[in-house]
This record gives sequence, structure tokens and C-alpha cells, in this order.
Amino acid sequence: MCRRISLSLLLLSAITTKAISADNHFLAVGKDGTFKTISQAISSLPMFNYERVVIYIENGIYSEKIKIDRDNVTLLGQSRDSTIISYYQLHTDWIKNPDSIGPAVVNIHADDVVLDNLTIDNIQPEIGPHAFAVYGDGTRTVMTDCNVLSNGGDTVSLWNYKTGMYYCSNCTFQGAVDCVCPRGWCFIRDSKFFEMKEGSATIWHAGGYDRSQKFVVVNSSFDGVKGFELGRHHYEAQFFILNCTFSDSMADKPINRVTYEDSSENRSFNWGERDYYYNCHRGNLSSGDSGDYKWFSENLASADGSPMPGDITPFWTFGGKWDPESTVGPGLVDHELHTRYVLFHFPEPMTVIGKPVLISANATELTYSSGSGSNTLRFDSVNDLMERDLEGLQVMTAEGASASRVEGNTAGIHERDANFDIRRE
Repeated sequence: MCRRISLSLLLLSAITTKAISADNHFLAVGKDGTFKTISQAISSLPMFNYERVVIYIENGIYSEKIKIDRDNVTLLGQSRDSTIISYYQLHTDWIKNPDSIGPAVVNIHADDVVLDNLTIDNIQPEIGPHAFAVYGDGTRTVMTDCNVLSNGGDTVSLWNYKTGMYYCSNCTFQGAVDCVCPRGWCFIRDSKFFEMKEGSATIWHAGGYDRSQKFVVVNSSFDGVKGFELGRHHYEAQFFILNCTFSDSMADKPINRVTYEDSSENRSFNWGERDYYYNCHRGNLSSGDSGDYKWFSENLASADGSPMPGDITPFWTFGGKWDPESTVGPGLVDHELHTRYVLFHFPEPMTVIGKPVLISANATELTYSSGSGSNTLRFDSVNDLMERDLEGLQVMTAEGASASRVEGNTAGIHERDANFDIRRE
């Protein structure tokens, strides 16, 4: 899969990490990088970070807790299994002695954060107690090609219960009670779940703020110790499990609501149990021994709107507010033509790398002037301009300027280059 930060991978194949560090959109961490720790690299960014910054992390073990409190940050590992962020953190220890970093190994307090091609490991050894690997309260969080590991519970705790949207692909999740437990909207595909504790649920969801909140898992596998359970919830929740396999170690226990003896601790539960399955099987499929349980038989038609399997995409999951798998670059909302400059307005903030030049169908050239990090970009001309000079605009890829580009800030798995076609406004 082409990842959003593939530009930085291209640059790495051509220049050294020290050279990348000279560009404020690309920082390098490691023995050959400008920074020796990930925290130093993040702290070097402005508190209000309006442009996408890729922090490339060389192979190695980084024994540090991370706090990402700047928007639009990508952490990119050199290799998934050899770029390791590890730390010993029991949640009870953090409660007794809280620090400003957070309760997890990686703590995300920002929007549009991407974690890619690395391992995050909470190395406390006890099976069961809360021991977060990733905690977050931002929105539009992306994790792709990552190992996220813990022996304890709540390994992945993305908890923005109002507006939180999270996307994961090709990841491995390991943990105990409620290993992956999002609040809000979450879509996970092509991933592996491993439950470490017998009788514990692997996934958990809270979706009581908005009826449309949901947790979707597609094309993934669930395994664990004998007697592990698939899932549970304490509040309103909604699960969609499609094209998934469960090992024969999974217990015959449906996703269920947990209630408290003290009824005052139980929140409203007006929408009922909402657990939906399609093409899910348990056991050794190659031998034909499925061992399916009746409770995960296909029932999509009973969900709100009776979606078909093909309808259940990230765009659908997030109610049309975000499509992290989109390959389509931001197009113009409108433009303002002035005598010798143009203001281009986009539907989202943009990141401008280098000094891009636009060239039109009649060979008019416009040079980037300002606006990176906002949704309005200014391009200047040495000559007076007319509307016809803006037809067919393309970013020039002249020799020596190939790294110059204009792209959308919103987190996703593909680069999305801006489209300056005024006919699409």
C-alpha cells in the first residue's frame, strides 16, 4: 500500500538523514539524525504546527515516553520491527505519580497524527493490569504498518468520545483486557489482534455521544490464549465485524454489555445491542473445520440503513467527514485574481514544500509566495494576469525542483497533491 509519507521514503533513497533535517518538513532522529530522541524532535516544532512534518526515526530502541501535542505530525520508522519505542508504564503507577507526558508509551494530544512503520511496546511484564501503549484524545489519528504491544489492558486507548476518528491498517495489536478500545468512530483493516488473558475481551467500544459512532474491523484476524473473548462494552456501542477470522481459542461468548451493581454508575442504554457480522469464521478454515458460533452469523441487514458489505468503507464509517484512504488531492474552492498575484482557496489547510511554480496552458508562470499551513495560498507573477492565464495550471516539476509540492494536511495513507484546475471550482 502506498503510504501518505512515501515522499519522505523517496527522499531518503536519494539523500542522507542529515540533509533531510535541513528541511523543516523533515526531521531525523537517531545516530545520524539531528535529534537523538523522538521527544527532542517533537519539542523542536512550533506549538501551533500548521504544516505536515515527517519525523523519520532510524532503527533502534528508543526508551522514552512520547507526547505528541503538535498537530500534523508523522512518526515514520525506518523499519517496522527494528524501530522500537519502548517504556515500562503501569497505569496505576502513573495515577500515583502523574507526569505531564501521559499514561501511555505514546500519548497523542493533537489532530492529524500519523504513526507509521514502527513498534510501540509497553514493556511492563504483568498480564492484565492497565498498561497503555498508545493513548490519545485527538481526532483523525492514523496508524499503519505498526506493532502496538502490551501485556496489560487498554493497549490502544483512543478516547476522544465526542469527535474522535481513528484509522488503522496492517497493524498487530497485543494486549489483555479491552486490548483495542476506541471511543467515537474507528475503522481497522488487514490487522491482527492477540489477546493475552483468558476470559478477557479483545475489543471494546464506547459510542454513546452520537448514535452513528461505530467500531469497524474488516479483513482481520483474532487470536489469543485459550478462552479469550471477542468483545464487550460498558456504554452504548456499535460493532461491525466483516471478513474476519477467529482462532479456535475464542470462547463461545457474544459481545456483551457490562453493568455495575451500583446502578447509578450505568449510563443510558436506549439503542440496544448493536453487533453486526458478515463472512466471519472461527477455527481452521483450510481443513474445513470452521467451528462457527451462532452469535456471529451474518446480520448486516439489521443495522441502521441496512448497509451492504461493499458500503462499509472508512468514508462511510466516518459519516463522510474523513476519508483516510482517499487518493484524490484537494481541489480549489475558488480563487481571487489580482493584478500580479492569485489567491487560491482550498477546502482544507495545505502544506507547501520547497518553492513550487505553477505553469499554465499558455506558459504563464506563478511562483509560490505565502500561505502554507492555511487553506489560502498566494502565487505571484512577474506580469499582469488575466483569467485565461490560469487555465490548465500544473505544478512545475523542473529539474532540481522535483521535491517542491503542494499537498493537503489532513491525515491519511496516501499523498494527496493539490489540484489547481479552476474549472473544477
